[in-house]
Amino acid sequence: MQETAWQVSLVLMLMITFGVVFVAINSGKREEEYGPLVKRAYSFRTKLFWAVALVFFPAMIYNLMGLPYSPKAVASSGPAQVINVTGHMWYWEMDRDQVEPNQPVDIRVTSADVNHGFGIYDSDLRLIAQAQAMPGYTNVIHITFPKEGTYRVLCMEYCGVAHHNMMTEIKVGKS
Repeated sequence: MQETAWQVSLVLMLMITFGVVFVAINSGKREEEYGPLVKRAYSFRTKLFWAVALVFFPAMIYNLMGLPYSPKAVASSGPAQVINVTGHMWYWEMDRDQVEPNQPVDIRVTSADVNHGFGIYDSDLRLIAQAQAMPGYTNVIHITFPKEGTYRVLCMEYCGVAHHNMMTEIKVGKS
């Protein structure tokens, strides 16, 4: 997915570069009669608008399909497993640390003292989900772990001198 995003970004950067070069090359031309020039400009602007709309609208729809509130992403195969998490200086308190793979999980995150950043990392240490742990408020992460393994939980917001020790794990596998 990241490779695709890189390629799309590269293509868009090239298009912008060609646009700047085109404008620079054609900026020296002067016309005495502005009527045809205005007509061409409006025609070009209209065509450009529809070209951009036709390219970006499908891309927008495709990207929105994976968000948690889309019907495809919300559909699950049963009730959500729940993990209640409370952040303390300097440890995480979880009422369970084992969940089933490919099943929805609701992680309810709060704090007993100061703000903490609750970050879940996969085995390659890529951030896959995060939430803010705040006193007096509960944030919920809706997630489905696609594969078995051990997922690390790290504090993502500096919370004091022992912040670096604030780690725990969520084990995903058949119990």
